[in-house]
Amino acid sequence: MLAGSSGRIDEDRARVFAELGHVAESIRWFGGAGQQPGPWSVPLELFLARIDDLERTCDRVWLVGTSLGAEAALVLGALRPSVAGVIAFAPTDVVWPWPDDEGVERSHWTLDGSPLPHVPLVWDTWRREEPPRFRSLYEHSYEAAPDRVRAAAVPVERIPQLVLIAGEDDQVWPSAQSARRIAARRTAVGHTTTVVIHRHAGHRAVLPTEPIVAGGIAMVRGGTATADAALGLTALETIRIALAQDRIRSSS
Repeated sequence: MLAGSSGRIDEDRARVFAELGHVAESIRWFGGAGQQPGPWSVPLELFLARIDDLERTCDRVWLVGTSLGAEAALVLGALRPSVAGVIAFAPTDVVWPWPDDEGVERSHWTLDGSPLPHVPLVWDTWRREEPPRFRSLYEHSYEAAPDRVRAAAVPVERIPQLVLIAGEDDQVWPSAQSARRIAARRTAVGHTTTVVIHRHAGHRAVLPTEPIVAGGIAMVRGGTATADAALGLTALETIRIALAQDRIRSSS
């Protein structure tokens, strides 16, 4: 269970998955002792080591991520064939950067010490508001660099099973468009993808019994409380079915 740019340990979401009957945990992936101070140049080996541990004790391993955590989960699911599936809330289909302490943009992830290719952010076309609304920044950056987009595309075609959850009114980045692009790429190679999109929901789906998250960077996230909860309700039922079917297939 991987949270986004807040850097928090997503205990509440892990609890929801545990209530479905699964072993669930959330880990801190930056900001902790010996870790990167922010979500840039994060070594994927940090996650891969934990996946190795879980595979020794669990029948199947699924990765669940939200926002930047969804990016990580998708990258890892494509990198590690033994991962059974990925559940991505507010996903992206490419790798993005984050400014380091000196303001230099760095890829979110490294592997074997080398940064993964990323799409650079085009700041000069973005109009800042308070609080900031980042969606147009990501949209314009995506459109401005097709070659970089191709290089930074997450190879989602390699992921065995994939569930994508997004709000059409996401104002952080265009996660619904990313979900559709991911699904289209997988369809082109014969893979099915489960996609749950709510027209009025924003960046943060809220699952049943899960408290609304109040922390994180101040920004416009879109959606409404009602729509975000409706997306979460549909998403959880979809996830429950996907995990139950996977359990049946793996035991047959």
